[in-house]
Amino acid sequence: MTESEDQAETIAFLCRTKAYGVADTVKRIDTHAAVVFLAGEYAFKLKRAVRYPYLDFSTVDRRRAVCEAELKLNRRTAPDIYLEARCVGRMSDGSLALGAGEPVDWVVVMRRFPPECLLEAMAKEGPLAPDLLRDLADGIAAFHDDAEVVPCAGADRVRSVIDGNRASMDALSDGLLPKEDCARLHEGSLALLEDLSSLLDARARSGHVRHCHGDLHLANICLWKGKPTLFDCLEFDPELATTDVLYDLAFLIMDLWQRGLHEEASLVFNRYCDMRAENDGLAAMPLFLSMRAAVRAHVGARAAGRQESAAGFDAKIGEARGYLSAALAFLDRPAPRLVAVGGLSGTGKSTLAGRLAARLGGAPGARWLRSDVLRKRMAGVSPEDRLSADAYTRDHSEAVYRRLGEEARMALAAGATVLVDAVFADPAERAAMAAVAGNNGVPFKGLWLEADPAVLRERVGARTGDASDADAAVVDRQLDYALGDLSDWHRVDAGGTPDATLAAARRVIEPGS
Repeated sequence: MTESEDQAETIAFLCRTKAYGVADTVKRIDTHAAVVFLAGEYAFKLKRAVRYPYLDFSTVDRRRAVCEAELKLNRRTAPDIYLEARCVGRMSDGSLALGAGEPVDWVVVMRRFPPECLLEAMAKEGPLAPDLLRDLADGIAAFHDDAEVVPCAGADRVRSVIDGNRASMDALSDGLLPKEDCARLHEGSLALLEDLSSLLDARARSGHVRHCHGDLHLANICLWKGKPTLFDCLEFDPELATTDVLYDLAFLIMDLWQRGLHEEASLVFNRYCDMRAENDGLAAMPLFLSMRAAVRAHVGARAAGRQESAAGFDAKIGEARGYLSAALAFLDRPAPRLVAVGGLSGTGKSTLAGRLAARLGGAPGARWLRSDVLRKRMAGVSPEDRLSADAYTRDHSEAVYRRLGEEARMALAAGATVLVDAVFADPAERAAMAAVAGNNGVPFKGLWLEADPAVLRERVGARTGDASDADAAVVDRQLDYALGDLSDWHRVDAGGTPDATLAAARRVIEPGS
């Protein structure tokens, strides 16, 4: 078989059980650039002999190289899943064999996992668990910390993606995507890029552009041995996978948001920002989310054009146009504001803030700053690690509140709505946070949560794996605090259900909601 011939013989061979020595049937899965064969405990991924504007798998040598690249790159995050690159070889009698003979093609050998372990499948079944999402955000943050830094011009790299999206949309058949919307998206993206150019170049200089995953969405994350695991990274072009780390993250955030999983998107985003102390990059998130949605729009529209049935076309084109609408919406960010949530330990501040954050500002919601998490970061430990009493001295607490104000100011300056979650027992702390809003010219609302002391003690006693170190003894000490004048803050009864507290808080923040 020459390199110019099609892969019909190879595919037919890989469809047969005898190729793998298994008794079970072989399941075939086709994608635009690969064919995956599921046999026994393993998956075998064959690259299609195709050439697209953005990839070239047209020769055996190219396919071998990209299989080896896929193996190497995915072992960064999923070493137990990616096993080897194996040849499909021609034997002396003319037959094909897997792993022997003169190579005529190559496959990536992977461990197989149940489809229900994909986060995409899990998201269709119901809400994703907060613990899972925190682990996912932590894993992505750690991966980005270790990813190779690539010196480059940050704004130019983003501009090339924006222009590439426009070229792909222009190449679509008439009627697939509204031309006027595509033009408006391109113009809006370039205008925002102009405002962000200095920031993006500065982030590139400071090491935020790295060789990332490149294709980080729910279908490329699985639950492996109980942990969310990234796999199937963009392997065929290192340039496309070399991005600002927030652009890499933006694919996942966009995917969650577009599925209506707004609280999940907010939780992942805020946890990631907490773990990597992301502040300056917040201004770029609307553009990054829009760019990711734009990619999905033109890829989906092209897929719609390949559908053989009217129903298949309608489903695909509806999805693609939804992504185009989302891409436009992401660029239209509401004006920033500052909301503070205070109250004694056990009032449910973080429960409320976690749900409220997704409902404030544009996607992916408000930047949620939590004093308990910040205190742990300043101490150099993870949010769920416990601190000794020494970390809660007056001096330490004053430093935490100063830092809360600084990070709130930076986030507001980046155009983000900010939600600050802390006890705020001291009138000076409350006044300082209101001053942050005033000095940045944004609206301010302070919410003071209240509940019966018995409820507070019960709630803190039931906590597990939380960033707060408060217990019943802490609650008892807080009950003796001199809170001062609370008239500038809105009292909220937090003694009932989380839904009731959320509804009460939203009535304060958004009268008439």
